[in-house]
Amino acid sequence: MKSAVDLIKRQAPLRVDQALLARASADDVHIIVSLGKQRAYLMIGEQIVVDSPISSGKVGHTSPSGSMKVLEKDPNHHSSLYGDFVDGYGRIVRAGVSMHIDAAPSGTHFQGAEMKWFMRLTDEGVGMHVGILPGYPASHGCIRMPSDGAKLFYDHVKIGTPVEVQPAA
Repeated sequence: MKSAVDLIKRQAPLRVDQALLARASADDVHIIVSLGKQRAYLMIGEQIVVDSPISSGKVGHTSPSGSMKVLEKDPNHHSSLYGDFVDGYGRIVRAGVSMHIDAAPSGTHFQGAEMKWFMRLTDEGVGMHVGILPGYPASHGCIRMPSDGAKLFYDHVKIGTPVEVQPAA
């Protein structure tokens, strides 16, 4: 059985075509996400501008597939569903909680997980954003990206940019 470290080492790093990036504008790009390959592509026509590793939704929380659009952009988004319970001093009392199933311990409040460079894809809250990339699907449905990749996508798309999420085979 492969360890997480082995899987991470196998995942190709972010690749950027600088010449195409210089030409890219929010009016002429689209995004393709391959759940099977665990990659996201910022495209101009059929040309790949940015090729980024991702981590999509795990079993039970699979990322939705199909034709979508960027519905919202928020550079400093926080989850309203997943995060931590923290005390009045900001110390984490319980980490990795879900507002669907966990109750806040007395004297704590919910602090949503950071989702920097968030690009919303569904009304239910699934989006693309900075996150941990273990080399396999591990999120609650969102498409996690490395920080530099998420920023490049964020900077070059607009609300309404087409996104095609291809299902795993």
